[in-house]
Amino acid sequence: MPELGKYAETVLSSYAVSIVLLLVLVGASLYRSNKVRSQLEAVEKKAKKDG
Repeated sequence: MPELGKYAETVLSSYAVSIVLLLVLVGASLYRSNKVRSQLEAVEKKAKKDG
């Protein structure tokens, strides 16, 4: 690990915040994907039933 000197806390906290935000975005994307997939399956099931 490079020597960060007096900026170590700032740099490391920025990395931590970035990682957390990326994880939140991935989690939100996966949640939304599952929600949309289940809605699509419900619409397809209804279309097969009606058609």
